[in-house]
Amino acid sequence: MNLLSLTAVELGKKIRAGEVTAQEAVEVSLAAIEEKEPQVHSFVTIDRENALRRAEEVQKKIEAGDLSGPLAGVPVAIKDNLCTKGVLTTCSSKILSNFVPTYTAEAVRNLEQAGAVIVGKTNMDEFAMGSTTETSAYGVTKNPWNTGHVPGGSSGGSCAAVAAEEVSFALGSDTGGSIRQPSSFCGVTGIKPTYGTVSRYGLIAYGSSLDQIGPVAKDVTDCATILEIIAAHDCKDATSIKRKDTDFTSALADGVSGMKIGIPKDYLGSGLDGEVKDAVRNAAKILEEQGAVVEEFGLSLTDYAIPAYYVIAAAEASSNLERFDGVKYGYRAKAYEGLHDMYKKSRSEGFGAEVKRRIMLGSFVLSSGYYDAYYLKALRTKALIKQEFDKAFAKYDVILGPVAPSTAPRLGESLCDPLKMYLGDIYTVSVNLAGLPGISLPCGLDSKGLPIGLQLIGDCFQEKKIISAAFAYEQTRPYRHSPLSAR
Repeated sequence: MNLLSLTAVELGKKIRAGEVTAQEAVEVSLAAIEEKEPQVHSFVTIDRENALRRAEEVQKKIEAGDLSGPLAGVPVAIKDNLCTKGVLTTCSSKILSNFVPTYTAEAVRNLEQAGAVIVGKTNMDEFAMGSTTETSAYGVTKNPWNTGHVPGGSSGGSCAAVAAEEVSFALGSDTGGSIRQPSSFCGVTGIKPTYGTVSRYGLIAYGSSLDQIGPVAKDVTDCATILEIIAAHDCKDATSIKRKDTDFTSALADGVSGMKIGIPKDYLGSGLDGEVKDAVRNAAKILEEQGAVVEEFGLSLTDYAIPAYYVIAAAEASSNLERFDGVKYGYRAKAYEGLHDMYKKSRSEGFGAEVKRRIMLGSFVLSSGYYDAYYLKALRTKALIKQEFDKAFAKYDVILGPVAPSTAPRLGESLCDPLKMYLGDIYTVSVNLAGLPGISLPCGLDSKGLPIGLQLIGDCFQEKKIISAAFAYEQTRPYRHSPLSAR
């Protein structure tokens, strides 16, 4: 049996039962990475030595009865914008090519305390800016379903690693769909929690009011289990929220009988691929057959979500990335004359084209002459979008729709048209603007054999409702393994 064909929870059970050791699980993961990385390139850093040492420590604690959690001994991959003490953390950027943090992100620390074993750091769009994992300074990640296509982004490395069965599960971050969209493209499941549920301490910031860490795994049970472990109040993060309802696995048996599910008409209009629309409608029909009340409704302001998101995200990025100047840490240009020339050359050489584009856009909308016209207007639009969702959730328990307008595009298609790439986030960015939870899970394949994702959106702090609906739908369909995972 291939241990990595099991879900994370199933593998954890076998480790606790003594059928397999943590060391064996990690060795299988490392062997899979070595075999598949030339084709998929999910990882930036593989931490083999530390992973094996950590697996041995975890196994001893399991045998001593000190670790009994569901993920003890299970191998995990971490997106490369989450700090890991003593392990290279680059954000897939040249400017952080030599950055080794002195501390570990809180979400990662929570996983380690639960006994999960980190095997490496995954590739991503540089500083999480992109939707394809093609803007990385360390090469392109490919989709395990078809290596001629992108895995999505920015958490493409994490999603591809799970889809290719290099690891049992992974952590990603979601600023405007960066967990949900690559989960859709790679045929795996990913959750973006309510803003503030998971500590952002140790997450290298892109858009501070939008960023949120979440799990990527094979199924809803795994994602609920992982989220239960990483969700905790953290005094080191001023946006962290104290919650008492983080027993997310309790929602796995609730079902959808009597649940009211709304489908925005705006999400099924022009621009949506026909095969994606059919798969989403079919998923809604299945939930209806299980007792849910499903109806379409109007969700206005959808057209304003993309411009509002990119103005706010770029503005916050220009501020957050100001710290990377070649002075304290990170890349520094070799030849320069004076301090300002060092800033200019270090940033010019260290940042990629997409990051520079967003920094310039953000600096522009924050400038004195355009602040009111763009940034303030975007913030007002953000508030209006939240109000529209509030109205919807006064009537519906869950909102259902597609994750992306199409399945995974071919490599190189999106980068030649940045605006088209931005418009690909139309169904995901409003969730971040409103701070809502969302889940992406597979709901079929298109005629090219590429996965289609279903998105379920909940009101703030209502993760359990989307987990219940996702789990109910998931029980009606078998998990489909990617072609690369079968090798």
